[in-house]
Amino acid sequence: MFEFEIQHRDGRARTATFQTPRGKVQTPVFMPVGTQGTVKGISPQELLDIGSQMVLGNTYHLMLRPGEKLVQAHGGLPGFTAYPGPFLTDSGGFQVMSLGHMRKITEEGVTFKSHIDGSTVILTPERSTEVQEALGADVIMAFDECPPYPAEREYIRGSLERTIRWLERCHAVKTREDQALFAIVQGGVHPDLRQLSLDLTLSYETPGFAIGGLAVGESKEEMYPAVAFTAARLPEGKPRYLMGVGHPEDLVAGIALGVDLFDCVYPTRTGRFGYALTDDGRLNMNSSAPRTQLQPIDGDCDCYACRHYTRAYLAHLIRAEEMLAPRMLSLHNLRYLHRLVERARAAIAAGTFQPWAQAWAERYFRHAVPAWFQAALSAGAKAEAVEQSMVEAPAVS
Repeated sequence: MFEFEIQHRDGRARTATFQTPRGKVQTPVFMPVGTQGTVKGISPQELLDIGSQMVLGNTYHLMLRPGEKLVQAHGGLPGFTAYPGPFLTDSGGFQVMSLGHMRKITEEGVTFKSHIDGSTVILTPERSTEVQEALGADVIMAFDECPPYPAEREYIRGSLERTIRWLERCHAVKTREDQALFAIVQGGVHPDLRQLSLDLTLSYETPGFAIGGLAVGESKEEMYPAVAFTAARLPEGKPRYLMGVGHPEDLVAGIALGVDLFDCVYPTRTGRFGYALTDDGRLNMNSSAPRTQLQPIDGDCDCYACRHYTRAYLAHLIRAEEMLAPRMLSLHNLRYLHRLVERARAAIAAGTFQPWAQAWAERYFRHAVPAWFQAALSAGAKAEAVEQSMVEAPAVS
């Protein structure tokens, strides 16, 4: 039911087909974020039109509002949202970190103050799994603790060990065979703690594995050695999910290192702020230049906004505070990321991923390609993933 078949490899980058109960997903793939059961401003049909293959929902938010029972009464998230494709639900672990001022962590679970009405909410591994089963996503995540950045080593170690104990509890109460439970590897930016988390996590042999605890405030110079180290040591024949990561440069670097699934609010949030994603970098539609430009956002893009509207028109909508503007910019940004991974898949299949990625980066970064990105490409070019990792793991102290 959850087969993962690799079709092409180019260094560490690979293309694959991930079979889910609601259809096949071609990887690498970017998943739009529908935290509360909707990708902000975008209809399900528009998601399908731009090539979305899988959508992410959030356990914590949907549990609070409208409640998992109402979603379940609609037949799960596909019936509730009218998006017919596969879903993945985050366990609520990210909220353990992001709502730090409103929660208390114990071995049993996490006690929150609801951000909606201030009521007390208890989320445990068992409760997270129960809610995700009711939501009916194809892929569900084990409840984890995502440490903030920065955090002391001992805190990160204790956190990852607790995450393993919570994984055991999620595994014990899971009942639905039509849902794949992914385990999450933690360890911050410390290679030895990443290795410890890997050692403890991989024995569960879950259908896929996520790389968690990154993109939480650390620099990309710190983040990408950790991505390289972890991805290189995850099972070759199972999907690898880099959680909460979705800037264009992150997708290309992550794909180079063998990552298969990505998600992030970045494309829609950026669109709501008036920015458009292009191969030449982020275009500020709030600035004066687009106000008189008669070309589309991106002449190579096939989204509705680029096929029908000029930059000048969209800039006018932004200044007039018309709701069509953030909708169209969000739509374009999502399509840009889908096109980016489509181009990456084609390059991997052709055996030209490295020159394609290098050319893309030189244009995107205006020839000043950052050292961290170059290092990721270099590491990804080596098929001997573990031996040639960007960082090697010292013993855990």
